[in-house]
Amino acid sequence: MASEVRVEEGPFGPEVLPDDGAVEQTVLYLHGDPRLAGTPQDVLPTARELTRLTGHAVVCARYRPRFPEALDDVYAAWEHCHGRGPVAVAGKRLGGALAAGLLLRLRDEDAAPPSCAVLCSPVLDFTLDAPSLLLNAAADRTVDAETLRIRAAAYAGTVSRGHPLLSPLHGNLHGLPPLQLHAAGTEVLLDDTLSFATRAAHSGVAVDARIYEDASAQGLRQLAAMAEFLRAWCPSELAGSPRG
Repeated sequence: MASEVRVEEGPFGPEVLPDDGAVEQTVLYLHGDPRLAGTPQDVLPTARELTRLTGHAVVCARYRPRFPEALDDVYAAWEHCHGRGPVAVAGKRLGGALAAGLLLRLRDEDAAPPSCAVLCSPVLDFTLDAPSLLLNAAADRTVDAETLRIRAAAYAGTVSRGHPLLSPLHGNLHGLPPLQLHAAGTEVLLDDTLSFATRAAHSGVAVDARIYEDASAQGLRQLAAMAEFLRAWCPSELAGSPRG
């Protein structure tokens, strides 16, 4: 863990670093709102806490508000981080879609995968036909289903909604690194998380799915669970101690 952290401006967005400069792993963190594409500083409180809890550097990547340009931006940020050592990927909502799309793209290109990935309330199916979009519409105070449809259409543009790099739930999930997924049982995107976790597990992927009773409980417990997962799959900590 890091008691103190510092923030620097990197080539792909703000970077949060342990104050002592000792970095075992980098976390490429993808925020969840394309309107923040130019200002990922809004997610710095989350990034700071993640660095404090793990001792890992956290890069808050910028990306353009359209697909596939957003994925290209994230891929470039990945290459930058990967050039410095081991990398994990984490993303929230749209950032979760980009994180999962990045995993598929790296796998398809036979590139070295991240050490692990964390997806928080991710949008994984841009067809937006999951039952939870209707069943949880009244209970979810964090996402309005109709607004989500408008923003999803603007992000996807003319790309087929079932394209696996846009909607990773429709992709082949074999060969992905260990995954942790978080969702609230009351959210409209719940089915995206449940379906992806199930398909990934059936594909032989190590999956840790955390479903919370509501958004408040998720907010209280998610970061600590993320940090534990990221530390567990940090390559330097795994070296010499195989998982049983």
